[in-house]
Amino acid sequence: MKRLKITIISMTLATTAIAQGVMDVHSHLITPEFVSYEAAAMIVRIAEIEVYPQYMKEYLAFANEVDRLSIEREPGVICLYPMQSAEDSCQIRILEIYASDEAYQQHLKTDHFQKYKQGTLHMVKDLKLPTMKPLDPETMKLIFKKQR
Repeated sequence: MKRLKITIISMTLATTAIAQGVMDVHSHLITPEFVSYEAAAMIVRIAEIEVYPQYMKEYLAFANEVDRLSIEREPGVICLYPMQSAEDSCQIRILEIYASDEAYQQHLKTDHFQKYKQGTLHMVKDLKLPTMKPLDPETMKLIFKKQR
């Protein structure tokens, strides 16, 4: 019974912290850097990747690892959201949002990104990295606030 009470209290405190924006849904403290990012300086792109079908399972393992490690370890990586086309499983899209060009350049130098890049070169049939221009950069922060 005591353990149940502690669990309920902990869950209540976590839920309150998330609602107040002190913590995110992954139980990490929201960093001051996140709050202070200048939306206009952010780099936004949608990576368009075509993977050879015989490498799909291996590619997805590499992609999931680099995305997870980048979000966990790099404060300047705001979002790496990989998606697979429902119509063609070889088509991968990754929504990438970086706090700044400097954060993006630092990301490219990390060990986990280099492992991904070098490990998947032979798996990728086509790669496009168009940079997108947000139409309403100030609203971008609100999108992430909703997830808290």
